[in-house]
Amino acid sequence: MNSSEGPLACPRCATKYPLDERFCPECGMPLTYAGHGERKPITDRHERARKIKPQYTEGALVRVAGGRNQAEAEMIQGMLLEEGIPSMLRRTRGFDVPDFLAAGPRDVMVPAAGYEPARQVLLDAEMVSNGGEPEGLPGIGSPARLLTWVLIAVAGAAVLVWALYQISG
Repeated sequence: MNSSEGPLACPRCATKYPLDERFCPECGMPLTYAGHGERKPITDRHERARKIKPQYTEGALVRVAGGRNQAEAEMIQGMLLEEGIPSMLRRTRGFDVPDFLAAGPRDVMVPAAGYEPARQVLLDAEMVSNGGEPEGLPGIGSPARLLTWVLIAVAGAAVLVWALYQISG
């Protein structure tokens, strides 16, 4: 029988052999059945689904972290997937950024059963603070702080307009 056909194959050099062979004459490795091993995933989605641990899939979705943009949120999502924790991204409410843009903050959502393990992964990677809530957006912080800065800017603009009016009049 031709060595290019047969149900056995060498795991090192991938040469196929008939059933009467036991070891690869090229490299001496024991032969295994060809085509009956683990198959490669068909798609990226299939590959990702295989990494998910079933114990982390129960419960409603909860926010575990946030990214400043699509790329950062996808990086967090990838870190969680490596630990078997499923997640999804959602545009953060209150930001007027079109869906097709990668700009704007994103929430990383996980099932309730995966919240604690996800939080621990993100704490270990220093992606969230230990205070309970994920860190705010850099430079913005809390909504109250943002409102304070907007009011200061409006007051400064009003003083500038008044001063220019006094000079010209």
